[in-house]
Amino acid sequence: MADEKKHIFDNPKNIQRVLYGLFGSLILLLALEPFVEKHPYFPWENWPGFYAIFGFVACVLLVLAAKYILRPLVKRDEDYYDD
Repeated sequence: MADEKKHIFDNPKNIQRVLYGLFGSLILLLALEPFVEKHPYFPWENWPGFYAIFGFVACVLLVLAAKYILRPLVKRDEDYYDD
């Protein structure tokens, strides 16, 4: 097994670099937001960071809905495939 090819994310330093890049781009985009001309339809779309907060809340709600609402609907018993 010594010949096994290593993946780029097997090195923890590469994971840290990706996270720094993502957080850096997040900070940069939030810093540039006041300079971008928006055409909001609703007044709350003018709030600073509205779309970032909206996306985060929507993602959390999707995960919770999948875990607590959808999973019990499609989950099988532990011995479902046993005869």
